[in-house]
Amino acid sequence: MSSVATPSRGTHQPTDLPRPNPRPLPAADQLDPALEALVRQVIGRVADKWTMLALEVLAEHGRQRFTRIGELIGGISQKMLTKTLRQMEADGLVTRTVLPVIPPHVEYELTSLGLSLGEAFCGVWIWAEQNRAAIEAARCAFEARD
Repeated sequence: MSSVATPSRGTHQPTDLPRPNPRPLPAADQLDPALEALVRQVIGRVADKWTMLALEVLAEHGRQRFTRIGELIGGISQKMLTKTLRQMEADGLVTRTVLPVIPPHVEYELTSLGLSLGEAFCGVWIWAEQNRAAIEAARCAFEARD
């Protein structure tokens, strides 16, 4: 496989991993503007740290109470967890169930849409694991330049 030279970045050696989606993207003038806007919005909403961690917790542990999600994520404020779960609910990724007990308990669970997003993010974890050494080497080389 040939390497790719980039200006001021050196040479990058691509891996021999198969491409997850080998079909070519349509030309820019053939993109559906509404779909492009939706993709950008979804990426902005779900590709943040807290959403990915909440998604992972719910995928791994199933239905959980609000407080337990925060404990399992770790380091997230109650305000940020509330905001994250509300956005996930608005996007159809989780269902929120209020249990009729005193004091009230609220539980969250991934929807089928949330589960499918979790499967897509699983690819990022696999990629990171497979490319860990290369990423760490690149970071060390970058730091050594200074």
